[in-house]
Amino acid sequence: MTRRPLLEFEKPLVELEKQIEQIRQLARDSEVDVTQQLQQLESLAAKRRQEIFRSLTPAQKIQVARHPQRPSTLDFIQMFCDDWVELHGDRRGNDDQALVGGIGRLGDRPVLLIGNQKGRDTRENVARNFGMATPGGYRKAMRLMDHADRFRLPILTFIDTPGAYAGLQAEEQGQGEAIAVNLREMFRLRVPIIATVIGEGGSGGALGIGVADRLLMFEHSVYTVASPEACASILWRDATKAPDAAAALRITGYDLLELGVADEVLKEPSGGNNWAPLDAGKILRAALDRHLDQLLTLSEQEIRDARYSKFRAMGRFIEKTSQDFDDVA
Repeated sequence: MTRRPLLEFEKPLVELEKQIEQIRQLARDSEVDVTQQLQQLESLAAKRRQEIFRSLTPAQKIQVARHPQRPSTLDFIQMFCDDWVELHGDRRGNDDQALVGGIGRLGDRPVLLIGNQKGRDTRENVARNFGMATPGGYRKAMRLMDHADRFRLPILTFIDTPGAYAGLQAEEQGQGEAIAVNLREMFRLRVPIIATVIGEGGSGGALGIGVADRLLMFEHSVYTVASPEACASILWRDATKAPDAAAALRITGYDLLELGVADEVLKEPSGGNNWAPLDAGKILRAALDRHLDQLLTLSEQEIRDARYSKFRAMGRFIEKTSQDFDDVA
């Protein structure tokens, strides 16, 4: 049996998993009926898993979002998209493997799909640059989005990156400019754009494909201006304070729903998407269909106006007056 990697807070489930596997082995090796015992243990394991995942801290959610077996962009595309054809290249000599895109069909709707792509192991992660796109990746994404706009194809983006690649060569090739161009140009697109944070959404690397009419987030995904480790190093010069930074940054789906950044939080199967990826795919597919149905009733101008208004409304806050402070005192 190939054992799924367990996160630190999942370790209380290890003993139960061992017992379940021993009983299954006993059933295979003998004619003893262990159905009742197996059902009891599986029910107990499911209950404990639900209890654990119902009370995750922001720092623990980051661990789930980064899980190596969490479904990736290509996994979701293969689950629910027919006639997928990947498109390559930014037409400037680069084809970034950390950001993939292409044309597919969602039911009877032709759509353009773009997303960050991580690997399952070290070799794949090196090939995919750990999901961190270079300037060529963002230029490829923008080329494909222009193609979608020209042929009136709705755009679906899948965000799963710790951030844009911050290497010297990426800076020399215009990393900041490439992301800034995407931010500007995505506002003018005339087609619906739905972005889904399927794992880790980090910094401008995520926002480079995240200017959307709807932002969906899976329950245990995160979306943040900077990684908690980087934030802790900047604020306290101590990366071990990352859990405190994660809580302060308000990076979870429900935090961002309250702040008006996210539009919907998608429930995950018990134990997270890595436990039941096919169920996660069904949940995401249903949400995409629902939001596309809503957006496709709008005119092109209504879509652009609503997108502009959505982002203009972000970041608002209310300043306390001197009277408010007097009342507190």
